[in-house]
Amino acid sequence: MSELKCIVVTPEQTVCEKQADFVAATLFDGEIGIAPGHTPLIGRLGYGELRIRTGDQTERFYIEGGFLEVVNDVASLLTNRAVPAGKLDEQAAERQMEAARGQSAKSPEAMTAREQAIAQGRAQLHVARKV
Repeated sequence: MSELKCIVVTPEQTVCEKQADFVAATLFDGEIGIAPGHTPLIGRLGYGELRIRTGDQTERFYIEGGFLEVVNDVASLLTNRAVPAGKLDEQAAERQMEAARGQSAKSPEAMTAREQAIAQGRAQLHVARKV
């Protein structure tokens, strides 16, 4: 069986570059699974989990938006933030959500920022609790 190369890049660094049997990523409108031989695509990433499976090992990350490109058995993820699931801080995510809920949202922009902060915190908690 052929393998898929998975590359995860943030503005600061290349977080992960490895061969994989399967990759699952959170898109803005759901989740996508990618196996070797997947058809080419470009997708918009959401807030949530990235799973990279190689053999019986699965590596998990929290990802925060960006883009996914799949072409020629290479899955490239360009994301604002990628954190190994084991390094997420549940208490910090809960504090972020509580702070966001306490913000007043008197404009559409403020409402969007508040909802974004809540969604990020919720996604971080979801990923952290799966570890």
